[in-house]
Amino acid sequence: MLSKRTIIGLVVGSIIIGIGGYSLITHIGTITINENYIVDVGDSTVYTIPAPDGTPQMMKIIGDSFDLEMTSPVDGLQIPKTSYKKELAIDWIHLADGETRIKIQNTGNTELEITGTLIRSSDPIWFTFDLMVIISGMVIIGFSMGFTLRKPKGF
Repeated sequence: MLSKRTIIGLVVGSIIIGIGGYSLITHIGTITINENYIVDVGDSTVYTIPAPDGTPQMMKIIGDSFDLEMTSPVDGLQIPKTSYKKELAIDWIHLADGETRIKIQNTGNTELEITGTLIRSSDPIWFTFDLMVIISGMVIIGFSMGFTLRKPKGF
């Protein structure tokens, strides 16, 4: 017969393992980010987009005036530091696995509005986090099974 604490441990551990497994599955592959960001007057922002080859990217920048510099991996889209006025729409496709860096500096008198759809690779650190959550669930189940064999001192 299972004790009350064992059943609670099994349920809680199973839920934690389920959450970790679901998170692990959702972090496989690419992640789509719908960007909507405001850059204040005089400020700058940097986007670093690690993405696999063949992923389409889209970004639109609206504002008084701004400087933009972009570097893509291998022979991808390269934009040296250039000044723009009013609006810029950039659509590109990653030609190779790698990281695109975009630096945007607001040089105008109004805020910049940056919108876009960016597709990026999943960060490998999430695999470690998800694995740790799953292991935590297993440890909880293991400890709760100890209550079935014998009742530890102090419980």
